[in-house]
Amino acid sequence: MATGTLQPQLISGYFFVILIKSNLLSCQQFSISFTQPVDCGTGSYFDISSLSCAKCGANQISGKSGLTCECQTGFKMLSSNGASITCQKCPDSKPGVTQDGYECIQCPSGVGEDGKCQCPAGSILVERNVNGSLLQEAVCEACIGTEPDLSAPDVNSNRCVRCRDSFINTSQSCVCGSPNILAGGMCFAPEKLPAAVVATVTFAQLGLTVPSAWLSSFLYSSAAACLSFTNLTACQALGNMCVLNMHSTSSIGNDACGLYNTIYRATAAQGNNQNIPYWRTNLPWLYYGDQPGLASRVLQSEPLPVPFSFKGTNKNTNIELLAAVYTAQGEFIRWESVGGGNLQLCPDTVTRQQAAYTFGTAYKQDCVLSVSDLLAGQPEPLFYDVFLVQQKTVGDRRLLAVPVLNLNLQFNGQFVNQVSNLNSWYLTRRLVLIDTLSGREKSLSSTPRVIRVASNLKIRFQLVPNTQKGEVYPPLMSVSYSDILITDPAKQTVTVSFSVEYEMDQNEARVKTDIALGVLGGVAVVYSLLKTASWKRRISSPLIDVQTILKFLLIYAGDLANVFFVITVGTGLYWLIFYKAQQFVSVLLPLPTQEERFVTYVGCAFALKAVHFLHKLFVQLSVDIFFIDWERPRGKSSKSVEATGEGKTPAAPVSIWRTYFVANEWNEIQTVRKISPTFQVMAVLFFLEVVGFSSLALRDNSSELRRSAEVYSPAYSRILRYGVASTMWLCIGFLQLIFFSVFHERFVEDKIRQFVDLCSISNISVLLLSHQCFGYYIHGRSVHGHADTNMEEMNSNLKREAENLCGQRGLLPNSDIQTFQISITSRLRAQYDRILEPLSRRHGPSRLVDASANPFEQSTKAYHTMNRFLGSVIDHAHREMDYIVKDKLLFERIIGMEFIEPMDKSIFYNDDSYSFANVLFYGNEATLLIFDTLFFCVVDLGSQNFVLATVLTYLQQLIFRLIRNVLGRRNLVTKTLVDKRFLI
Repeated sequence: MATGTLQPQLISGYFFVILIKSNLLSCQQFSISFTQPVDCGTGSYFDISSLSCAKCGANQISGKSGLTCECQTGFKMLSSNGASITCQKCPDSKPGVTQDGYECIQCPSGVGEDGKCQCPAGSILVERNVNGSLLQEAVCEACIGTEPDLSAPDVNSNRCVRCRDSFINTSQSCVCGSPNILAGGMCFAPEKLPAAVVATVTFAQLGLTVPSAWLSSFLYSSAAACLSFTNLTACQALGNMCVLNMHSTSSIGNDACGLYNTIYRATAAQGNNQNIPYWRTNLPWLYYGDQPGLASRVLQSEPLPVPFSFKGTNKNTNIELLAAVYTAQGEFIRWESVGGGNLQLCPDTVTRQQAAYTFGTAYKQDCVLSVSDLLAGQPEPLFYDVFLVQQKTVGDRRLLAVPVLNLNLQFNGQFVNQVSNLNSWYLTRRLVLIDTLSGREKSLSSTPRVIRVASNLKIRFQLVPNTQKGEVYPPLMSVSYSDILITDPAKQTVTVSFSVEYEMDQNEARVKTDIALGVLGGVAVVYSLLKTASWKRRISSPLIDVQTILKFLLIYAGDLANVFFVITVGTGLYWLIFYKAQQFVSVLLPLPTQEERFVTYVGCAFALKAVHFLHKLFVQLSVDIFFIDWERPRGKSSKSVEATGEGKTPAAPVSIWRTYFVANEWNEIQTVRKISPTFQVMAVLFFLEVVGFSSLALRDNSSELRRSAEVYSPAYSRILRYGVASTMWLCIGFLQLIFFSVFHERFVEDKIRQFVDLCSISNISVLLLSHQCFGYYIHGRSVHGHADTNMEEMNSNLKREAENLCGQRGLLPNSDIQTFQISITSRLRAQYDRILEPLSRRHGPSRLVDASANPFEQSTKAYHTMNRFLGSVIDHAHREMDYIVKDKLLFERIIGMEFIEPMDKSIFYNDDSYSFANVLFYGNEATLLIFDTLFFCVVDLGSQNFVLATVLTYLQQLIFRLIRNVLGRRNLVTKTLVDKRFLI
């Protein structure tokens, strides 16, 4: 079985090898020579079957197409089977060949170059009888061009037909004799229009005037036929030629637009179309008139009869446009629904293109097109009269004309439509998208020297002020053209854009914003003055100097930043809520150009808040701090000291490790915040990009968070983007604050209160001086007298404290308040500085430094001196530097200012809110949160990228946390006299 199975396989394998060896399966390439019909010559024709040249038969030459053969002059065709022909020479008695080429005949007036009979002008050639029999001699029958026959040869000179109406009406004959004018195959009477017309097209961008073959051939005839014979097609063609000249008018009356205006004025008695005063009967509607202020009356006098709404049963967001389409010759082609790419030159899917006609969707499409593609795809231009469809009831469709603002229009050489003054505009109607016709110089079949493309087409809707029902004014279609000098079409390109914009009057919103900014800015000035006065009191300086002014400006920068922040966040929320949630359209988003003022406000808020943040950071890095160790020796040292011959046993030294431990804990909590910055940036990015809240910032009326990739996605509104981002950042921040304050700090960990507890257990108090004469005090004196003990005694002490078997931790008897705001006297501050003065000299000029002094001994001596001094002050041991303890007034807490200035005694204000955290990141969470929000939003406004904004914001947080840690650690070492080697 195995052998029987294997044998056929071996045979087939051998057979395949034999095929390869014998080249039976080898591949072969086939090629032919490239030949075109023009290469075949007069005696050959191009054989479409073999794609090569073949010889014609006897007495034959190549035909005009080069694809067939025909008989030579003087030869008739005997037979033809579609593939080949047979020719025979005509006898001398009948030298002419009939028109069909199959017979020979005598010619009455001689033979032409083609070997066929010819007749004089005004006559037709007759070769056969009515029944089809061939005449012995051809006859030239003259057409009677006078009344009553008025006939002339047709185009092919085969029969006599009635003369054209223009000849009959002008000369009552078939001849357009002098002084009549023959133009465009028509006869016109003189003095109706100027005989000489300006058949040129001006391309102002290139500074070039091109003689147009199209205008040279048809401008005068179209104008004359329109005026003399009311030829509707000719009138439309004349209007199209004016459109090709960009509707430009001047004192010249014989150019396209000048001729149109001449006819417009001359036909005033004929009345108007559709009761529209600017639409003359029989003429196309090109202009809205030239009266001053007419544009504002057309655009802003009366709203559309049908309002727009985003939601509800009466939802109406469909913009239906219809266009009457004409050829360059003036022929009406069709009514065409605008959409699907007829006005949008950029290729795209129908679904995405149709999004342009959804009310409220800010649509914009840009692309780069090849000039060669435009020349091939648009050999002749199409002209559009655009109308807006309004339907109040079923079956009642009304068409509202859409005015056009042609930015290339010139009036007496001035681009009047490029100014911002609405009353200076000249509105038009008809528009063309691609003009490849008027720039042809030599002939209508030649390549144009210049083409003109509608490079920027924009449809703009304006909301009626103070409307609550979605009323809008008629739309305005503005168009700007680019003139392209043809040099190398294959390499030349043009950028085109199509957009739909919606705008409303922003003056009211701008005024309200300015009022809010002025009022809140004034409040910020007063508040900053109060803060500056409080600062002056806390540094015990009554003079107003340069330092005071600089401090006021720094404080005011922070308060003004808060004002800008509140206004910008409020503005972003306003547009987000009222635009996205409205049913009937009452507000529209500001245009990108109108958002510049808002972006400036955001930039001011960020810059001022950055100054405020850096000022806060500098203040925290310059705080004076000292750890007061209350621990006292509990025994005698084992070492004795010889003095005056007697051996003395000193007290056992107090361990410094408690101080080091507290210093390390303080170093750790310097950058602790009330929220988690990492969770903050990750949560914001998750909700914006993953959940899709960023979609709310798109410039459309949709509130959907998820969008299909197939539908059009409009550009982002910077105001909405800022509103969404800032709101999301603040909401997540506030939720974190609530969570950490209500749950985490109560049930998990509260680092600030834990630090106060640590001070009590360690028998260490902390003195913080954020100002010259103001600061904070944490009373950490142990109620047990000692903290430098073993584990058993420590646990016993904590148990006694838990069972209320010992005193309370507070500074005052029967009080548990351990934290205070302190306002100290100048005398106390002077003594504090005097103790530290030897240490400060080390960083001063070299002449003040004692070279013999040991820095370590100086630090140790200063530490013990300061520790004893501050401990004695807390124990009321210095009557001249005593203090009192009291509560702050409510108003003092609100404005952050002490009314009583310490003169003889320092004042310790009870502080159960742990406000010493103001010298830490923890107590400045509002400033950090606002700064992070603004940093995130500013990066996003500049990059339009939430991911990049998240990454940079996180890096910014890490950098400033590192700066605060490093410099704060250095300040801690300098001010507490703790060796930096023991700070982990």
